[in-house]
Amino acid sequence: MKNLKNALLLKQLYQLKHLGYRYTSASVFKENEPNLSLPDTLDKLKEQALKCHLCELSKSRTNVVFGEGNPHAQIMFIGEGPGATEDSMGRPFVGRSGELLTKMIENVLLIKREETYIANIVKCRPPGNRVPSPTEAHTCQPFLLKQIELIKPKIIVTLGGTAYHYMTGDETGITKVRGTLHQQNGYTLIPTYHPSFLLRNPSAKKEVFEDLKKVKELMENG
Repeated sequence: MKNLKNALLLKQLYQLKHLGYRYTSASVFKENEPNLSLPDTLDKLKEQALKCHLCELSKSRTNVVFGEGNPHAQIMFIGEGPGATEDSMGRPFVGRSGELLTKMIENVLLIKREETYIANIVKCRPPGNRVPSPTEAHTCQPFLLKQIELIKPKIIVTLGGTAYHYMTGDETGITKVRGTLHQQNGYTLIPTYHPSFLLRNPSAKKEVFEDLKKVKELMENG
């Protein structure tokens, strides 16, 4: 919530500057005004996310890509951000990377994609599919953390180095941490390669297969 509050405060200060103010009291922002609590249902949270204009990504997006899947999923996949196809459809992982992710889920974990929940670090497409900036990622983070709080997954699989970094704060490269288990906030986090990386480097699929085997074991033993 702190990141969301800071983003709202910054937006308010820019508005005051635009109106001609040069100085303002620190008390212009009050903790209890406005109410910044996030909704306690996924549907209401999605409604709020669809109206979000707290970062620059809102200016270039076609659709907000909130996330989708089983609201009580045991396993959650988190990627970096929407691509062009996702931005046009408003759904996560529906392009070529999405097709590969679906195969990974169904062929290795032996469950339907619909049984999982899939989201991203940012909910709007970064122009040119660039990596989200720290400001963009941290501004969007409260929505993702609230999704996790509501879904209560037992396992989170981060797809790619960006997702791993923003979920853990660890800047270690994905090649060094993939397949490792991290216990935090009531769930087990396992990083692996992003499907888009696998499309460019098919030989890495065997490593992801090993990572997902660990996920399957956790699911069976959990």
